[in-house]
Amino acid sequence: MASRIKHELPPARWPSAEEAERSQLFSPIRLGSLEADSRTWVPAMVPWRATDDGFVTQNVIDWYGRFADGQPGVLVVEATGIRDVPSGPLLRIGHDRFVEGLRELTEAVRVHSGGKTKLFLQILDFLSIRRRPEKEKFFARFLQVTDRHRNAVHERFGDAAAADEASVRAQLNQCDDDVLRQLLTAREFRDYAWGYREEVNDLHLPHVRDLPEVLPDLFASAAARAREAGFDGVELHFAHAYTMASFLSRTNMRTDGYGGSSEARMRLPLEVFAEVRKRVGDDWCVGTRFLGDEVIEAGSHVEDVIGYGVAFANAGLDFLSISKGGKFEDAKQPGVGAAAYPYTGPSGHECMPTVRSDERGPFGRNVHLAASIRHAVRKAGHDTPIITAGGICHFEQAEAILKNGEADLVAAARQSLADPDWWLKMRMGRGSEVRRCIYTNYCEGLDQKHKEVTCQLWDREFGGTDADSVPRSSDGKRRLIPPSWNK
Repeated sequence: MASRIKHELPPARWPSAEEAERSQLFSPIRLGSLEADSRTWVPAMVPWRATDDGFVTQNVIDWYGRFADGQPGVLVVEATGIRDVPSGPLLRIGHDRFVEGLRELTEAVRVHSGGKTKLFLQILDFLSIRRRPEKEKFFARFLQVTDRHRNAVHERFGDAAAADEASVRAQLNQCDDDVLRQLLTAREFRDYAWGYREEVNDLHLPHVRDLPEVLPDLFASAAARAREAGFDGVELHFAHAYTMASFLSRTNMRTDGYGGSSEARMRLPLEVFAEVRKRVGDDWCVGTRFLGDEVIEAGSHVEDVIGYGVAFANAGLDFLSISKGGKFEDAKQPGVGAAAYPYTGPSGHECMPTVRSDERGPFGRNVHLAASIRHAVRKAGHDTPIITAGGICHFEQAEAILKNGEADLVAAARQSLADPDWWLKMRMGRGSEVRRCIYTNYCEGLDQKHKEVTCQLWDREFGGTDADSVPRSSDGKRRLIPPSWNK
């Protein structure tokens, strides 16, 4: 980013209860076969509260129950894995054994929201990523030595250095990074310096080559389980650093009919949706979250993505939720023993902009992407609802977005984390009581370390009268749910 300017929170004028009742923000809207009570949306956030084998815990239920207290129109449960494979303390839905816990979650949300909040499950697939290895271990074990390496080492260091494979490995291990950049391929250097990461272009790997054959059924089976568990719909996660977003990316150059052109890149996402719709029926909500701009070199930008939005609307998706960035390609180099995190580079900042930003600032920064996609979808004759997000933090800002026709619903993750009751406080004419997010990304820093996500405001400014009784983080230093609100 060219400049870093510290931005203050925009002043907020909160509505009276009567004004809120007349507003577009608190008016109902149809999402396919269902109707949301308002145009307020809490997008998916990963709180790291599941068990290590992907089951719902009481802390998961408490987390979503607390968001439901604020009665948003839609609440989206965190990115949930569709494969039955170990993935750490992230929710999973790749087997029937996960349904019972997820059903307890949906029931809790309905109780906490008084039945006013629609609950969606965000479902996703992701490819393998490994931690950055120790240098010695990488060259001793992980690098596949080829004639290219032997010849390069021989030319640079002589006969002895290239006498056998062990000598080549030992010589490479002694080189500094500037030399290694010359001796290794770009992919090999990335695996050494950032950690190994699979890509959808890796057609030499059978399980990657076969993704178009297996993913439609995996997504459809997960969606069917979500319906069985009582969710009102699913959000197909086609955004950020994950498998389906990579199929949509301009960087997808697969040669099997699923990459290399916009039409081919759309093929698998549309096949996934078609199979999901076939499995769950027409009377259940299915939408998607995808990127309006990848913000990476050679990636997709809004000019590409407008066509994706129209294609999704043509196919019959019930909503389109627009995000931005959050990619591995520009992530900061992780420390040895850590994995790359896709929200640390420029694309990550665009996904979750902070108060330290360029002259445009972080507030409503990405609304134009949703507006462009919405315009194209409407021009194509569809009324598919479009959701926007990114630094939306007060009533007049949200209401203006809706009135200007830039989106149909507004999503707020970090502000909802700071104060899950903020939607209800606005609706009741008590906006002056909203605990306002300060957009430092304290929460994102915890996510990066795979720690339970909390908000710095809960402990540092608002300990709450219940501070001694609420569950604490594993280190005992932070409360796991926000203070209660005395209505």
